[in-house]
Amino acid sequence: MALDTSFRIYWLVVPITVLMVAGAANLFRTRIGRAFIAIRDRDISAEVLGIALLRYKLLSFALSSFYAGVAGGLWAYFFRVVTPESFPLIMSIFFLAAIIVGGMGTILGGILGAAFMTMVPELLKLVVGWLPLGGNAAVVLSPVRTIVFGALIVGFLIFEPHGLAEIWRRVRRYFHLYPFRT
Repeated sequence: MALDTSFRIYWLVVPITVLMVAGAANLFRTRIGRAFIAIRDRDISAEVLGIALLRYKLLSFALSSFYAGVAGGLWAYFFRVVTPESFPLIMSIFFLAAIIVGGMGTILGGILGAAFMTMVPELLKLVVGWLPLGGNAAVVLSPVRTIVFGALIVGFLIFEPHGLAEIWRRVRRYFHLYPFRT
C-alpha cells in the first residue's frame, strides 16, 4: 500500500504514536522507570539506594534518543524533507510551552499540553478575525502568538505548576467522590 496521501500516512503515524505512548506509560511501572523517577527526584539519594547513576542516565539518554529518532523519522516521512528552516525558534517555544502547560513529568501532561497549545493559535485566529484589522491580520497575529505562549508559560508556572494534568486529576477525583464529597 502506497503511503502517498496525508490520510494514509495518518494510519501509519497514529498506531506508532499509541504504541510509543503505551510503552512510555508502562516504563514507569518497571524497575528502570522507578530508577528514573528516583534519579529525577534526588540523584544523590538514588545513588545511596544502590542505583547506578551513570548506567541509568545513559539508558535514559538512549531511550529519549530512540523516541526522538522515531518522531524525526515520521516527521521526515510526512514532510518528505527536513531542513533547518523547518524548526524556527517559535517551534521550540511551542514545545516548551506545551510541556509546561500540560504538566512536566507526566505523559498525560505532554498530550494535553500539545492539544491545548495547538488550539491556542487557532483560537487567536478566530479572535483576530473578529477584530477590524483589515488584511494585515497575519502580521498582527505572529507577535501576539509569541506573547500569548509566554503568558501561558508564566501563568501556569505561577498558578498551576503541575499543569493541565493536575487539573484533570482534580476533576476526576471530584467526580469520583461526587455524591460523598466532604
